[in-house]
Amino acid sequence: MDNSNTLKSSSITSGENVSFWIDSSPIISGNNPTQDIQTEVLIIGGGIAGLTTAYKLLKAGKKVVIVEDGFIGSGETGRTTAHLTCALDDRYYFLQDTFGEEATKLAAESHAAAIDEIEKNVINLNIECSFKRVNGYLFLDPTDKEENLEKEFHATQKAGLRTTLLKGIPAMANCEKQPCVVFSNQAQFHILHYLKGMADAVISLGGIIYTEAHAEDITKKGAKVNGFTFSADHIVVATNTPINDIVTMHTKQHAYRTYVIAGKIPKDTLPYALWWDTGDQESKWVSQPYHYVRLESYDDQYDLLISGGEDHKTGQADEGIPESARYDRLEAWTRNYFPMLENDLTYKWSGQVMETVDSLGFMGKNPGDDNIYIITGDSGNGMTHTTIGAMIICDSILGIKNKWEDLYSPSRITLKTTGDFIKEAGNMASQYLDWVSGSDLNNTADLPSGEGAVLSSGFKKIAVYRDYDNSLKTFSAVCPHLGCIVHWNNDEKSFDCPCHGSRFDIEGTVINGPAQTDLSKIHIK
Repeated sequence: MDNSNTLKSSSITSGENVSFWIDSSPIISGNNPTQDIQTEVLIIGGGIAGLTTAYKLLKAGKKVVIVEDGFIGSGETGRTTAHLTCALDDRYYFLQDTFGEEATKLAAESHAAAIDEIEKNVINLNIECSFKRVNGYLFLDPTDKEENLEKEFHATQKAGLRTTLLKGIPAMANCEKQPCVVFSNQAQFHILHYLKGMADAVISLGGIIYTEAHAEDITKKGAKVNGFTFSADHIVVATNTPINDIVTMHTKQHAYRTYVIAGKIPKDTLPYALWWDTGDQESKWVSQPYHYVRLESYDDQYDLLISGGEDHKTGQADEGIPESARYDRLEAWTRNYFPMLENDLTYKWSGQVMETVDSLGFMGKNPGDDNIYIITGDSGNGMTHTTIGAMIICDSILGIKNKWEDLYSPSRITLKTTGDFIKEAGNMASQYLDWVSGSDLNNTADLPSGEGAVLSSGFKKIAVYRDYDNSLKTFSAVCPHLGCIVHWNNDEKSFDCPCHGSRFDIEGTVINGPAQTDLSKIHIK
């Protein structure tokens, strides 16, 4: 794989802020498309989902081509915090109530198997990515009840997980009497170093990786990639959110923005571990945002404490707390529990999470298609959900019935979550009111350099960005996916769709699906 660094930043990562993983890794690039291609399996997306699927299929003897819009890991994989855990975003007692005890055992088993699969790849391919087995600690958010923690402990036991109930939280300040559930044998790694090893393995097995390769017009025959025809027997859409589907999957999951800070602590101050709280039970958001913390080795003197949380629906930060204040709140929360964090933060970034209404990912055949597969709905457990997805899809393409296939089927309907479905659908529908709302801006002269806004001009909604050279960039503010009005994200310098999570950079170029095309350019005086 080529490791060029002379590349535009919007292709390196999907936002203004650069994560620790991307900053500490060379850029992983492949070939550029130059001709029509025929292959057995076309994989769209070069993150952990796409690379894992490719590696497994290549080992099984399939011919595989990967196309990635940016560079390897430049999407949401490179903006994760890389927890490897079977402690899921939502509680096991919720899963048991929703799916039943046997299905919940399968869910627990699948996430544990995904961690094992990643560890096996690390060992077999000799990938240096700081993979470690660690304990994970689940503790109560102040809005949650102690009885719910005990309920979760018993639910995890029923699901077959190795958990214990402790009376204090290890290594957290002033938490000696706060109970927690310990999840044994969890893990962590450096995600971009892992992807480099996986990409090298894909190439060594005869796979082809194209980067800066934009796929569109996806059908059962293949896709158009930078204008060339890429034909395949099987198509895997591994792009965080499906770009081949107009409506169906976007009523089943919803895009959230999550925030991350990272700062140095003296080495050996804390044990390597994962910590999570149970989430804000009083949140306006269906997902009930929670906090999540881990360590990563930084240098000989320091470890990096990585802390995330303060989520909101994508494109809807203005409903309460602006993006910049999210980092401040996250820092205050983190320092309360981890006071050894140094004064100056080293990194901050945000990422996009697809939250499904019933908490489990959607991995398998796209509804209505026999040869198009999707991996989406990470629900905050992207590293394991995507690995499970790769295992399911590999089996499906090889004609093998996978025991987790039905549980994660993108066609499933979960009636017990109808209330949350209606709430999320109502939120989504309300965003179309932006068509009749006022402007962010009355006059472009009022727009500072390095900022954007949405301007009303008659019946038009115009996305405006003023560059640092004082020039204006102007586009239609209408998302080309399903017609919502985008909102300006001043933190990541992007225009974000509040309906389905599509995002566009300051050039109007699409950087997150489901939109496949850019914002159309508009000329204004």
